[in-house]
Amino acid sequence: MAVAGADRVIVATDDSRIADHAAGFGAEVAMTSPDCRNGTERCAEVLAQLPERPEIVVNLQGDAPLTPAWFVEDLVAGLRAAPQAEVATPVLRCSGAMRADLLADRAAGRVGGTTAVFGTDGTALYFSKEVIPFVPHDVAPDAPSPVFHHVGVYAYRPDALAAYATWPEGTLERLEGLEQLRFLEHGGRVLCVEVQARGREFWELNNPADVPKVESMMRRMGMA
Repeated sequence: MAVAGADRVIVATDDSRIADHAAGFGAEVAMTSPDCRNGTERCAEVLAQLPERPEIVVNLQGDAPLTPAWFVEDLVAGLRAAPQAEVATPVLRCSGAMRADLLADRAAGRVGGTTAVFGTDGTALYFSKEVIPFVPHDVAPDAPSPVFHHVGVYAYRPDALAAYATWPEGTLERLEGLEQLRFLEHGGRVLCVEVQARGREFWELNNPADVPKVESMMRRMGMA
């Protein structure tokens, strides 16, 4: 994936197998502590090692292999255009099929994707592994979906990322298993940037059952 405007790409990991594989194809690798509880803490650790602070740090995580380049490009553009925001993350309006898949996962006791709710200015109100907001049964099936799938990619301003590393894990973060809630629990402003699928399918790897789903999507999109 080639992202326009990216000045530097670093593979951050605490696993020597990943480090060796990444170095094998020429990637810059940063080894991090195994004590990092999530990707944001890992990014903060790498940031602290850099001699110069970048304008924006983007965290593209390994469980989102179907993330297209324009999600990242739109995300960075959104953060640059919102000086009041400290962090930005993409959201994708659910199609009827995607919302049905999320609900089916929850009905089966699995965590599918994460959903997001946000205000009129795009500022996040909450993220959840439940399917939110609730949609009444009498809403027309062809109406625009009010449910947004959160894409697990983040763009941080360096000061916000450094502050994150000093905060303890929050109660909501721990219950939901969602790292971005630590920002909300500490009063941070997280911008939700709506991105467009442009005909691409999107899903993340949250469960073993997601592997064949993602592989099937990749075949349909000519990526495998």
